[in-house]
Amino acid sequence: MLIKAPKGTKDILPDEIVNWQIIEQKANEVFSKANFKEIRTPIFEETSLFERGVGDTTDIVNKEMYTFIKSDRSLTLRPENTAGAVRAYLEHNFFRESPPVKFWYKGPMFRYERPQAGRQRQFHQIGVEMFGIQDASADAEVILLASEFLKSLGLNDLTVEINSLGCNKCRAEYKENLKKAIAPFLDGLCEDCKSRYEKNPLRILDCKNEDCIRLFEENNLKNSVSGIKLCDECSNHYKQLKEYLDILNIKYEENTFLVRGLDYYTKTVFEIKSNNLGSQNAVCGGGRYDGLVETLGGVHTPAVGWAMGVERLNSLIGKIQDNKIDYFVVSDNKQEALKLTYKLRACGFSAEFDYNSRKFIKQLEKASKIAKFAIILGEDEIKNNYLSVKNMETSEQTRETFEDLVK
Repeated sequence: MLIKAPKGTKDILPDEIVNWQIIEQKANEVFSKANFKEIRTPIFEETSLFERGVGDTTDIVNKEMYTFIKSDRSLTLRPENTAGAVRAYLEHNFFRESPPVKFWYKGPMFRYERPQAGRQRQFHQIGVEMFGIQDASADAEVILLASEFLKSLGLNDLTVEINSLGCNKCRAEYKENLKKAIAPFLDGLCEDCKSRYEKNPLRILDCKNEDCIRLFEENNLKNSVSGIKLCDECSNHYKQLKEYLDILNIKYEENTFLVRGLDYYTKTVFEIKSNNLGSQNAVCGGGRYDGLVETLGGVHTPAVGWAMGVERLNSLIGKIQDNKIDYFVVSDNKQEALKLTYKLRACGFSAEFDYNSRKFIKQLEKASKIAKFAIILGEDEIKNNYLSVKNMETSEQTRETFEDLVK
């Protein structure tokens, strides 16, 4: 019986990998210019890291984590990477450095949820985290960084949505007003929302259940409660963020119902949506999480960051370029073909030859599929020390010496 990849996982095949490599290369280029340093954390962590860090009212912790026991220790495949980045920040004493401390990361994450287009149980994220800066300029910088990265991939039609969740003091009154508005309709909500109603009613606004969405819309529940009334500090912070975004010429829309799906967010939350496929697609989400470092054992540390799914990026940008090699050597002299192939590689080109010494027509057919140029190396070429170079797209053919070809 043929063994297939587990449901919710996907092989990234050779003809797709070029996109991934370019996305990662652009990430490194854009983030390095802003002095963000790459960090690579373990794929699995102590389960308590996510229970404490992500929050016990989230779907991630309640339903979606891949957790296993080894030597009486509970370990979990990482469902997101902010908690791991905070753990590394504390464990390796980055808090002793002069702020800001800036990380970026890439890699696989794991959540047990229903597979669908652009969403797998093993998926990949690219993200940034910035520690130590309370001022809203840090929020503006990470939003700008996300926009620049997306634009470097050709995604220019972007919408930035922002909101402020305030601090715990700001949210207390709003939560009570929200619960009062929702109470008459509680029986019609999904079981998850009924649980959220007591633990974190804000999360109800982020529910993706179609019945809950329809109930909210039909009864205009969101608009029946005014937005969060921010305290002076949070209000000033939000005002500063908008001023910084204006200075940076970043167009934004305010969405008072944007709450994001994780418990650790405070003050700023934001999403960036792309219109490349005709309808809006959320491609990046993040915000400020000033209490998370303290929750995980450190001192109070302001922090802000975001993450975006690489699979979603791939669906938006399409195929970036062909994954063709530079040269395919066509010859019935395997020794000379081998020698020329390795000379080309030594000069920095990608090159291959026909290992089976098939007829020239068959070799040229293969060259047309995998290479930009074919180098024909027959008896005349070997005898007179020149190369016949064929452009596989235009069929134009020229004679060149090896030295001229390298130049």
